[in-house]
Amino acid sequence: MKSGLKSLERALEAAQEWLQQNWQRALRIREKLRFSEEAFHLVMAGCVGVIGGFTNLIFYLFIEAVQDFALHRVGDPVEIASILEWWQRILYCGFGGLAAGLVLHWGLQFVKQPGTANMLEAVAAGDGRLRFRPAILKGVSSLLSIGTGASIGREGAIAQLTATLASKVGQLANWQPYRLRLLVACGAASGISAAYNAPVAGAVFAAQIVLGNFSMNLFAPLVFASVVATMVSRTFFGIEPWYKVPPMDFTQLVQLPWFLLLGLLCGVLGAFFLKMLRQSETWFSQIKAPIYVRLALGGVIVGVFAAHFPEVWGNGYGATNRILGGGMGLEFLIGLFLAKLLATLASVGSGTVGGVFTPTLFLGAAMGSIFGTILHAIGLAHGLPTGVFALVGMAGVLAGTVHSPLLAMIVVFEISLNYSLMPPLMLACAISSLVAKRLHPDSIYTAPLRAKGLEAGEETAELGVATQQTVGEIMREAVPPLHENSTIPQIAQRFLRSTYNFLPVVDKEQRLRGVVALQDLKEYLNAGQELNAVIAYDVMRPVPPCLTPSQRLLEALPVLLASEQRNVPVVNSLVDLKLVGAVAKAEALGRLAEVIAANGQVRK
Repeated sequence: MKSGLKSLERALEAAQEWLQQNWQRALRIREKLRFSEEAFHLVMAGCVGVIGGFTNLIFYLFIEAVQDFALHRVGDPVEIASILEWWQRILYCGFGGLAAGLVLHWGLQFVKQPGTANMLEAVAAGDGRLRFRPAILKGVSSLLSIGTGASIGREGAIAQLTATLASKVGQLANWQPYRLRLLVACGAASGISAAYNAPVAGAVFAAQIVLGNFSMNLFAPLVFASVVATMVSRTFFGIEPWYKVPPMDFTQLVQLPWFLLLGLLCGVLGAFFLKMLRQSETWFSQIKAPIYVRLALGGVIVGVFAAHFPEVWGNGYGATNRILGGGMGLEFLIGLFLAKLLATLASVGSGTVGGVFTPTLFLGAAMGSIFGTILHAIGLAHGLPTGVFALVGMAGVLAGTVHSPLLAMIVVFEISLNYSLMPPLMLACAISSLVAKRLHPDSIYTAPLRAKGLEAGEETAELGVATQQTVGEIMREAVPPLHENSTIPQIAQRFLRSTYNFLPVVDKEQRLRGVVALQDLKEYLNAGQELNAVIAYDVMRPVPPCLTPSQRLLEALPVLLASEQRNVPVVNSLVDLKLVGAVAKAEALGRLAEVIAANGQVRK
């Protein structure tokens, strides 16, 4: 026993001696093996990809459950609608809208905490914190709408749910805002990738639409999340392309002018569709009735059109495939196009929760097919099947609504796996995007943000440059605010227990109303009960210059230099003024000083 203890002591002494001689080498090895921030983001993105893949599967299964419960059938919505009587289509759509609206009406009454459930708003004008309960309620509402034939896509709800789950994980881990925003973007990427079996499209969507940045330290996690989500989805759904077009060798230059003209028409339709969506939302908002009445009315309108054109039922995936196959008459195509357009406007305008990607692809296919059919009727473009025009039309209208030709090209290529049509498709997307942006400056994603006075992130000219960092990337939690009716003794206690020199003052909706300065209250800090009638509203200063999460650090420099506060308030927008965080003045100025010093060294 004693010999064993002596051996152990000698081994410990030898290990200690070795560490004393080699501690510097051990530190260097540990430094090399340390888990870097970039590696951690990739692992994090992979986990979000798994969440996205399973969210897509669960959402699909629940849609089938809703169909089975409400319609006693499962499968393609168009096939189900074709079996039903015309009055059943109206009835089911109306009751589906009513049920979806009741979920929103009753459910959202219990989630009145401040925050946002919109992933683009959380990234463009927030700290990446998404509210969990509203997202779940909206997901349930979307399930009921999609399962009963609403003209809406499932990709929006899947991306939103995945982004919310990812954000919730980050909130539980108490991660910084910049990491939460990346989690939201990875959630959007994995949701789109899983829904469409399109990993490249998902990554590009998140980089260009959600983050507005293609820098490699951000794009790499998006790619990883998209790939993992796609592979999880393929495990259950396979790799078959969503849309099928007869193969064709596009080799003649003289065929391109037709697609230039088609791109022009797609741009006009994209801009018109965006304006009509906003107008439809305005019309429905003028109906002084609860949300469930508006959704029921929207469902009835969809049902009325589905009574004559069952192809408008649902997201239009099956009907789009039929359009791509060709053989439909011109009059029927025009009627189907108008019916789908009005049904989608009714669904979106009434407040139905879901995406518009798939309905937009339907409209593009119908318009492209109409264009090709007219050309054939007047003796032109006989070597080009109508399915070719339909596929290019899908990409063109999508480019016109999202204002991103790159995203539209990739989406349509990945869901059709038809590379031979890329030249005309690229041309149409470029022309459509330019025309639509000229006619309607905001895309389908930026318009709702601008209506709230927010600005979505835009791509920077010099990606990855430190001076292009945004306020949101270094933003911290807001200084705990005072309420307008806080009394002087309460304010005094807050100052005495903290190191802040200013305390923000907010109203019931968390809007910044002003700030209380420590130096203004020094003479009152030891006051008694006689000042209980004086509240924060009486002694606060006006709202100081504030920052917004989407501002670049260089743009924020004047505000930082002029501010007296150590923690400069960050609001969601300079119009709405909802307090979402704070920026440590010393930290922000330090980062800018390092960049300026580095640039000076380079020039020398």
